[in-house]
Amino acid sequence: MTGARADWEQRIGQPSDQRLTGTGALPAPTSLIAEAGTGLVRLDWPPVAGALGYLVHRATSEDGPFEPLDHLGGDVLAVPHPPYADTLVDPGVTYHYRVATWFDGGPGPLSDTTSATPLPAGPAPARVEVAVDAAAPPVPLPAVWRRMIGAEHLSLLVWDGPGPGGSDVAAEYAEALGIMRDEVGVRTVRAHGTFLPETVTVRADGSFDFTGLDAVYDRFLALGLRPVVELSFMPRELCADPDHTVFAYRAQVSVPADWSRWGDLVRELTVHLRNRYGADEVATWEFEVWNEANLEVFWNGTRADYLRLYEVAARAVKGVDERIRVGGPSSAAAGWVGALLEHCRTNDVPIDFVSTHTYGNAPLDLRPLTRSFAEVTGRAEPEILWTEWGVTPTHFHRVNDAVFAAPFLLRGMRSALASTDALSYWVASDQFEELGWPPALLHGGFGLLTVGNLRKPRFWALALLSALEGGRVPAEVTGDGAGATVEALATRAERTVDVLVWNGTLDQSKVDGASVLDRTVTVTVSGLEPGGYAVASRRVDEEHGNIARVWRELAGAEWPTPEQWEALRGADTLPVEYLADVAGSAGTVSVTVELPMPGIRSLRLTRR
Repeated sequence: MTGARADWEQRIGQPSDQRLTGTGALPAPTSLIAEAGTGLVRLDWPPVAGALGYLVHRATSEDGPFEPLDHLGGDVLAVPHPPYADTLVDPGVTYHYRVATWFDGGPGPLSDTTSATPLPAGPAPARVEVAVDAAAPPVPLPAVWRRMIGAEHLSLLVWDGPGPGGSDVAAEYAEALGIMRDEVGVRTVRAHGTFLPETVTVRADGSFDFTGLDAVYDRFLALGLRPVVELSFMPRELCADPDHTVFAYRAQVSVPADWSRWGDLVRELTVHLRNRYGADEVATWEFEVWNEANLEVFWNGTRADYLRLYEVAARAVKGVDERIRVGGPSSAAAGWVGALLEHCRTNDVPIDFVSTHTYGNAPLDLRPLTRSFAEVTGRAEPEILWTEWGVTPTHFHRVNDAVFAAPFLLRGMRSALASTDALSYWVASDQFEELGWPPALLHGGFGLLTVGNLRKPRFWALALLSALEGGRVPAEVTGDGAGATVEALATRAERTVDVLVWNGTLDQSKVDGASVLDRTVTVTVSGLEPGGYAVASRRVDEEHGNIARVWRELAGAEWPTPEQWEALRGADTLPVEYLADVAGSAGTVSVTVELPMPGIRSLRLTRR
């Protein structure tokens, strides 16, 4: 293990300061229901006004003890809304559940107890039905996944050293961002390290030299994308403690020795960017203050120090151009959002968006916090940007390369449609240096794309989501695990109806799948014009859209040979399967498909 990785794993769980304690808990949910399913218990309850989420507790005795249910995602355990599927179960065992409402200070009191006993697998997969109403007026589908994507520091665009597996880092990194632009429709990129030594230097007279950043941004903007300007890390010359660093490239994460110099840096950067790229252009960018200051590994100060860091930066940016959007706290595990909003309220500090991160779960609903801020201040409600989100916060975790992560991605995006303005997946490419370069082709990297830009199952999930055409129409899911493991989205365009249905769980003990959770899904589309319909299907599962399976079959070592690269690139597709034409003489079409867990099916009905 490298020194950087060992240091990271030792410090990553340590908060830099105490979490916000909050001022009072919300009431517990009422009318909690537990339903026995095949290989699962499905929990449901009415929403609680003001809740950011809910923390499910479980016991094997009705008298407890009740402990938070850990689905092994490695981060926030609270879920944003019901229903919830507990798949960490043994069939035939009775489990008892209570749920707490989650607010900015953590969980409130527990609900009353409900119980259920999960069922064993039957001779055939359990059944689920998806009813799509194509006659309903279509409504816009918020493309929260297109607003932003995460990426390693943008200076990789000018990297001239040897790359992992003999790759050309700069060329592949640019190509990866282009793939995200063209195949997913991504518009902005959020990356660390605006103030790394290769991009910003401090001259002997104390002035700032942005020549390196100019070279990076020139190449980046030529891709037709816009940056999220993450105001980090601290230039060494400005650090109170220059030896407090993070990552293999030793980024400085110290408080400033002189707070006015921090303000000067942010102000001069803003002026420089406006002068070089145009004031109207830069006014469309987001400026995000720091990264995960609520973790000791990223910040050697307190929460109060971070709030000061934010205030100085926000006033510096707005002092140059009020139109530029600034926000934070860019925190880990949804922390400090309430604290930052309260600081901005009491000190009249500008804030245009709140940003935070979570992994291994769907993001919490932060709207109660932003709406409360707007009501109290009379100011515009800040946007909600999840500037990092993914299946795991753990580097080199095999779930990153697994099919399991594909329906996980769709669950999170669907969950976020109404509650966020952006859900930015971390990250686009396995060209990634934080704890050392990739040691092998499939090494558990965070990227949606491998070194060499092969598409992982998570990428195909995002591509299928992006392929939905038209406006959203209702897709009601019923049956065993409905809305908790099996979910769906449907859209209607002029001549087509698209249905995207997936089967997944948050439970990472099931990374390799679980046949007890496999389902047979019947999709029924009503409200169609009478006539014949062609049905085109694509799928992601162990046998489809799974580059790891192809690599295993090639019996590769760490990196492909030229012949293996050719085979891998030939398999880097998601073919369309044409199912039998169906007749919709009564305006209704039904299609039945097998849907393993994990798995995704897309169906496109086109009128003949």
